[in-house]
Amino acid sequence: MFYLYSQGIRPFFRKKIFMLSDLDAVDIRILQLLQHDSRITTKEMADKLGKSVTPVYERIKKLEEAGYIQRYVALLDKDMIGKHLIAFTTVQLKEHSQAVLRGFEKEVIKFHEVMECYQLTGQFDFLIKVAHKDMNEYNDFLMNKLSTLPNIGVVQTYFVLSEGKAETAYALEIPGHGKPRTEKRKG
Repeated sequence: MFYLYSQGIRPFFRKKIFMLSDLDAVDIRILQLLQHDSRITTKEMADKLGKSVTPVYERIKKLEEAGYIQRYVALLDKDMIGKHLIAFTTVQLKEHSQAVLRGFEKEVIKFHEVMECYQLTGQFDFLIKVAHKDMNEYNDFLMNKLSTLPNIGVVQTYFVLSEGKAETAYALEIPGHGKPRTEKRKG
């Protein structure tokens, strides 16, 4: 079992981290099914698993309570909602104190255009994924939002030309069953 320390390594346990190894094959299979279709009914899932509905329902609740399942969402078609321009922007800050790094992250995630934000190792401090209608909207974001944050040093943006793969489901291996199982998506 792993333990996460909320602010660096500390001698006292802060938060228990559950691991995939804590789950059995049925739990992992439930996670696989939900990742590929969160609208699957408990009955449909029970049929696929060869189990009855109540134990499957109880397992799902336990997976939610343990934090394996964080939320259920609908994935939208970005073009149909007018978000034609996807960009990955790297940001290097001028200062690197803990307060500056946390402050930048706290502020940048407030912008509705920011879809993802990661703190990085290496030359750049952050990688953010942003979604925009067009280049004018991106320019407005850059000039009137991102560049107004304190301690911005270098900003580099990479625009997506085409999307080869965009997966939201993690590959999960069932112990003793070899390679991770993948679901076929319905058309």
